[in-house]
Amino acid sequence: MLKIIRTATVPLSLDLLLEGQLKYLSQFHEVVAVSGSDHHLEKVAQREGVRTVPLAMERAINLKKDVIALIRLYFLFKKEKPQIVHSITPKAGLLSMIAARLAGVPIRIHTFTGLIFPYRTGMLHFILKQMDRITCAMATHIIPEGEGVKAQLQINKITYKTLQVLANGNVNGVNTAFFSPDAVLSSRKELRELYSYNNTDFVFVFVGRLVVDKGIVELIDAFLNVSKLHSKVHLLLVGPFEPNLDPLPESTIHAIENDSRIIHVGFKEDIRPFLKMSDALILPSYREGFPNVVLQAGAMELPCVVTDIPGCNEVIETNINGLVVQLKDKKGLQLAMENLIKDPVFLYQLGQQARVKICAKYTNAIVWNALLEFYKKCIDEKRI
Repeated sequence: MLKIIRTATVPLSLDLLLEGQLKYLSQFHEVVAVSGSDHHLEKVAQREGVRTVPLAMERAINLKKDVIALIRLYFLFKKEKPQIVHSITPKAGLLSMIAARLAGVPIRIHTFTGLIFPYRTGMLHFILKQMDRITCAMATHIIPEGEGVKAQLQINKITYKTLQVLANGNVNGVNTAFFSPDAVLSSRKELRELYSYNNTDFVFVFVGRLVVDKGIVELIDAFLNVSKLHSKVHLLLVGPFEPNLDPLPESTIHAIENDSRIIHVGFKEDIRPFLKMSDALILPSYREGFPNVVLQAGAMELPCVVTDIPGCNEVIETNINGLVVQLKDKKGLQLAMENLIKDPVFLYQLGQQARVKICAKYTNAIVWNALLEFYKKCIDEKRI
């Protein structure tokens, strides 16, 4: 049995992004999860049944703390002697790949769930780009989460190593038994009554951080225009504001807080009730790696309106399981929303095809088996 150490900058990533995966892998190999110390890491230990090691890493650039984390990772890897170190998230990738290389770990894998530098400017753009290049140089294998991420790595010459997207993309896949309309015991009618919606109302739902990068400004503007034409349309926002990292304009916040047709419920551990009560998911994001919420919504039989960006355009096909609009196109977003409102038959057909596609291409089992086979391939190559 081989030892695999999985690392992430913050334990929330291990908790949410890799749910069920570590438990599955532990049937075949010894798995150790490494990240910062909080209740999410404790939850990973209990749910996944794997050993965890608390080791603080900063998301932001902090030279002193980054050096300390690098040294601690090095000594951890020397002590544990894993055959594989596999990281997700940018800072964990950089530090883990360097430390694993110095510690002589034979297989060093980093998964890119998205790239940050293309959306930054100036010196920060340059620094982030070089960090990704170092991560790739130190790693033996690079996994882009989707074809879009793979293309960005190649176009920007981040690495010349062979890049392999596992299965059909995504880091973990979807539990289609959990994300199913039938898995939510409350009826759609009962759920809607909690928010004073009735069966004739059309409800759009957004799930994610309420920040500029997620297209919230365009979403609110488009919704306000749509609501002038359709009196029974509503917008349900599920997710937190992040005023310190990516604040919204005051006008957008004012609309969210004061328009009676917009309900903001904040962060929710279980988003399924909100998906079940809604008619369509809308995600006008500027950038994604491979959006989990689109997969989850599709499994819940919701058509999705997304922007034409990597990840989103790999899952959603216009007029098949949703609609794809151009980036930052308020008018296009408005027209897509109106098309779904006006045609209930079209809406139903998109929703049915959404679940069919998710079950065929993006289940947990498909992704986990592909990862297990990838590990085996790496092990065979190194003849461990």
